[in-house]
Amino acid sequence: MTGAAEQLQTQPQTWAPMVPELGVSDFSASMAFYVGLLGFRLCYERPGFAYLERAQAQIMLEDLTGAWSTAGADYPFGRGINLQIETADVGSLHATLCAAQWPIFRDISESWYRAGNIEHGQREFLIQDPDGYLLRFAEPLGERPVPDVESA
Repeated sequence: MTGAAEQLQTQPQTWAPMVPELGVSDFSASMAFYVGLLGFRLCYERPGFAYLERAQAQIMLEDLTGAWSTAGADYPFGRGINLQIETADVGSLHATLCAAQWPIFRDISESWYRAGNIEHGQREFLIQDPDGYLLRFAEPLGERPVPDVESA
């Protein structure tokens, strides 16, 4: 087990209905990144596998030698997706990553996403994990009505 296994291992408070399982090329490096740098909590671990949680976000990490690999692994992994992870304080996490000199893929910005006649706002930034999975950390800013472009 990794050094993270020394933490108290407990089940998540609730089980998320969808949990991505990321195949990783270096299990120890991924555990150091997710647990040590990003602050995910180790829920449980077995050789080459870990179930992690950060607030209500849950992910699983599995060594690529696992039986569920569907193809060869070429960096960056997870092409075409990004995993949005809600956090209460984007600024603090961003500062932690910058202090660790972790490359920022897209710096902090404020974004508003339309859903019908409402926009949902968030402060967000994106990074890649050690295998290139794209992670978007987002802090909710609330909602606002869609601006009336006809009267503007």
